[in-house]
Amino acid sequence: MFHVILESTRSALISILAHGLRSFLTTLGIVIGVASVVAVISLTQGMSAFIGESFSSLGSNSLTIQSYTPISEAMRGVRARLTPEDLELIERRAEGVASITPILYASRSSQVRHAAQTTFSQIMGTTYAYRDVAQAWVHSGRFIAESDNLTRRRVTVIGEKVRDDLGLPENPVNEYVELGGEWFKIIGLLEAKGDVMGFDQDDIVLVPYSTMRSLVGNQSQIDIQIQLSLSEQAAVDDVTRQLTALLRNAHNLEPDEDDDFRINTAEQLMETFDTIINMVTLVIGGIVSISLLVGGIGIMNIMLVSVTERTREIGICKAIGAKRHHILAQFLIEAMLLSLLGGLIGLALGYGLGTAISSSIDSFPPASIPLWAIALALGFSGFVGVLFGILPAAKAANLDPIDALRYE
Repeated sequence: MFHVILESTRSALISILAHGLRSFLTTLGIVIGVASVVAVISLTQGMSAFIGESFSSLGSNSLTIQSYTPISEAMRGVRARLTPEDLELIERRAEGVASITPILYASRSSQVRHAAQTTFSQIMGTTYAYRDVAQAWVHSGRFIAESDNLTRRRVTVIGEKVRDDLGLPENPVNEYVELGGEWFKIIGLLEAKGDVMGFDQDDIVLVPYSTMRSLVGNQSQIDIQIQLSLSEQAAVDDVTRQLTALLRNAHNLEPDEDDDFRINTAEQLMETFDTIINMVTLVIGGIVSISLLVGGIGIMNIMLVSVTERTREIGICKAIGAKRHHILAQFLIEAMLLSLLGGLIGLALGYGLGTAISSSIDSFPPASIPLWAIALALGFSGFVGVLFGILPAAKAANLDPIDALRYE
């Protein structure tokens, strides 16, 4: 049997090379289909890997708590909030918390000005603990200190993009910027982190939390976010359940009422992005893989033509002792090789296309193709060749040797 497969493969390769142009045109549908699928997978997998690396920097033991208002409630003018009292409650009673910090966003304007330059950024009031919770390290200068919070100093730490947009020097420490109509002294520049899904992590301005509270006014209805990191011994699920119970009790929620807050982990966010990316990959891959079926029909058509052209050859083979399964294997292997060659060309073309697209878009992660995608592309190509090669191969195998020898 091995000899039959070897000879059938040799015969198929000779036939493919003898009709090179026809063979290439036959596999063009397979090439386009595989190239499209591989390009899509390489782009989405590259993005997924980049997102995973970005979120891993946050740590698997960090939590973010924020208020949540359903659309139906918001339409009625109801708005859920997290208050400084919630923060104090968690600080006093929550166990397993290593660091905790509030985040209060500027409520009026996100405009940042220096001299004649103006930009818009994400202005946040926070504390010294934000450095550990968010893994935000300074490149030059220093971070916000506890004394800055206690005295409500007008100081700020900025991101690299803000520095660049305002035309500040490489080391902007001791320069002044205007935030919300007041001047702040720059005390630090954060290390650059880059983009994640179009969000620039360096487009950020940090000020002391107490200073931000004074800027937004003595409002009793402020809404803060709470970020915290857990101690090494603490389990994320246990702390999440504990925080949920504390906040539900503090907000006087009935057992049948939904939470008016959300507790998110870096792992949950990464899983959400992975789910979205996998769904997009599946849908787009399914759509473009239709061209593989078109390519399979093209292979079947050409193989039927080949059977007709080689009718006398088939008759001679049968006359000198070739069995039905010999003829079947010869044409089936030829169809599969045609499809696999198209798959190999499409694989190289698709990866090259994905690399070209990713490199042409600013800040887009590099394309990456996993081994399972290579195996899937080649395996599906071979399957298409076998599927659409069965009919021509069966037709060739079932030819009557006498009629085949008489064929002109």
